[in-house]
Amino acid sequence: MRILTPHLRHAFSAALVAASLICAAGTAHAQGLNCVQFVQRASSLGLHGDAYQWWDAANGQYSRGQQPKSGAVLVFSKTGILPHGHVALVRKQADKRTIIVDHANWSPINGHRGQVEKAVKIIDVSKANDWSRVRVWYRPTADIGQTVYSVKGFVYPTQPHHHSR
Repeated sequence: MRILTPHLRHAFSAALVAASLICAAGTAHAQGLNCVQFVQRASSLGLHGDAYQWWDAANGQYSRGQQPKSGAVLVFSKTGILPHGHVALVRKQADKRTIIVDHANWSPINGHRGQVEKAVKIIDVSKANDWSRVRVWYRPTADIGQTVYSVKGFVYPTQPHHHSR
């Protein structure tokens, strides 16, 4: 068994704290909210689990689609960069390729993650304008980030329409 030096123990502890603040389901941390906790509190959707799971969880419970609407929740895919996905609450569509959202735990604010960001710009960069690939405003650079994120789509806070046969 290897013994950690004080320096490595501090680095390991810092990594655990950072990992606990990523956008996963769970309890609130003293440092702030993750994206799931924020959207659960700010929207009328009754979904649970990691952010990427919301797309499948909404099937049959809520309407889903590829076009932004005020009050919808944008569901990001699970990726290496976003191992738990991400969710954001749509405020409005600014233009054909731009939405304004509220979300939590994206940009570090005053050196801390877990912060709520309001009126954040997200740009659709998909070839078909289907909101399958986006770039997100990143506060530390005061600009749209360069990373392209895969998106599952939008979950709307309405019940799906079931057609009877």
